[in-house]
Amino acid sequence: MSDSGSKKNQEKHQQRQQKVKEQVDAKVASADKVQGIFQVITGNGKGKSTSGFGTVARCVGHGKQAAVAQFIKGMWECGERNLLEKVGVPFAVMKTGFTWETQNRETDTQAAQQTWQQAKAWLQDDSIDLVLLDELTYMVSYDYIDLEEVLHAIANRPKMQSVIVTGRGAHRKLTELADTVSEVRNVKHAFESGVKALEGFDF
Repeated sequence: MSDSGSKKNQEKHQQRQQKVKEQVDAKVASADKVQGIFQVITGNGKGKSTSGFGTVARCVGHGKQAAVAQFIKGMWECGERNLLEKVGVPFAVMKTGFTWETQNRETDTQAAQQTWQQAKAWLQDDSIDLVLLDELTYMVSYDYIDLEEVLHAIANRPKMQSVIVTGRGAHRKLTELADTVSEVRNVKHAFESGVKALEGFDF
């Protein structure tokens, strides 16, 4: 390519990127609200809890306070919990494991309610910058925790507090209330090929 052709390509590229910059700058300038964010991470793919914990780590890395309520996976060894508790992140853990393992609705409901009561206290505490409600969607689907109570607690939390709810099949009312909704799609999963969950990667 000649020098003149290369120069023209560079000019076109610069013009395109300048337009992109102007569009992004305009969106940044129009975002004038300062408030906590409610995010729902749902879908059938792997990575919902991992994403939520990544945000908790980001929050703590900025010197802010985070708290985690864990539903469903409480019996598992949890690398994120091992790490985050060491830096002062409080956890409320359901500790009954998967519902298809316990097969006891009464004890599962009691355990869910105990964890939820702690989560509700955090949702009223303006010293906590981020609350992760990991796998909460299942508790709502199974009617272990009342949906309207969850919606009210999240909607009436401190203004600058952010909340993340993870889990499959998020109720429509949760996604409607949320500021940000991410859906993780399952394309391929190692477990479907007979690969066991791996410590340090899956948990």
